[in-house]
Amino acid sequence: MLDSLTALLAPAVLQRLTLVMNHVIGSESAATQRLEPHAGRALALRLDGWPSLLPAVPPLVWTLTPAGLLEWGGPAPNDAPALQVHVDAANPALLLARALAGERPGVHVEGDAQLAADVGWLLQNLRWDVAADLERAFGRVVAQQLHQLGRALAGALRSALAAAGPLAERFGPRSGR
Repeated sequence: MLDSLTALLAPAVLQRLTLVMNHVIGSESAATQRLEPHAGRALALRLDGWPSLLPAVPPLVWTLTPAGLLEWGGPAPNDAPALQVHVDAANPALLLARALAGERPGVHVEGDAQLAADVGWLLQNLRWDVAADLERAFGRVVAQQLHQLGRALAGALRSALAAAGPLAERFGPRSGR
C-alpha cells in the first residue's frame, strides 16, 4: 500500500521540486548562463545508504535544457549521467534536520569536472528569495506577515529538531545487546 502511494506521489513531488529549482535557477541569469553549455547532459543525485524500511526513492536524474534549466527524468538507467552527486542518506531524519539548520550535507561528486564546478557554484551562490515571491503573489503587507510567520515556524522546527537530536542518540538502538 505504501509503495503504491509512493509510486503515485513521487513523480508529482519531483515535478514540483523541479519547478522550484528552475524558478531559483531562472531568477539569476548567471546561473542559466553557467548551465547552458551543458545542455543535453544529465546529472543525478544519489542517496547512498537509504534505509530499506522507507519507501524507495525514484531516480533523481535531471537533464539540462538549452535554456540552462532542469528537466526531471534523465537518460535510460544504463546510460551514465555526466555528473553524479552522492549524498549519505543512511539517516534521512538527521539529513533533513541538518538541511533545515542550513548545513550542507557532505557530498561525493563523480563525473565531468566543469559541470561539477558549475553546479558547485550554483549551490554556493543561489538562494530562493521567498519574501520577494510572496510579495509578488500577496502584496507587501501580507507577504511580510507570511514571511515572518514562516521564519518563526522554521525556527521552532529547527529548535525542536536540535532538541530531539540528543534524545535520538540516547534512546536510539544500542550495540552490544
